[in-house]
Amino acid sequence: MKVALRYFSKFGHTKKMVDAVGDILKVIPKPISVPLTEPVDVLYLGCGVMLGRINWRMRNFIKTLTPAKVKKVICFGSSAISDSPVPMLRELLTKQGIKVSDMEFACKGAMEPLHAGHPDTNDIQNFRKFIEQTQQALS
Repeated sequence: MKVALRYFSKFGHTKKMVDAVGDILKVIPKPISVPLTEPVDVLYLGCGVMLGRINWRMRNFIKTLTPAKVKKVICFGSSAISDSPVPMLRELLTKQGIKVSDMEFACKGAMEPLHAGHPDTNDIQNFRKFIEQTQQALS
């Protein structure tokens, strides 16, 4: 099974998350500025929410994806105010005709002083468990 991990991280929260799971997935996490050059079975895709939206760079990256390039996406991310970036990611991916897994992960992200220190050690542990569970479910 071919797996890729792409993310957008303006303030470092999502990068902190992906850096903690590359070893589990046995892939190098790459920012969305690195395009997918080969088809993948599973794309882990993550970002944060800023001002109630996901970044325009992530929206543009999603527009480059097709069902021929990506069989399934597993979404994750963080947010200080809204619950999760996943519904926004899911909507954009679905419009592209890409299957989005029901497995998803979201945690708080800091927007000082709100949720200072997040994602914290507990959030990262929970994200690692989530990644392990997705890997088991996909096997």
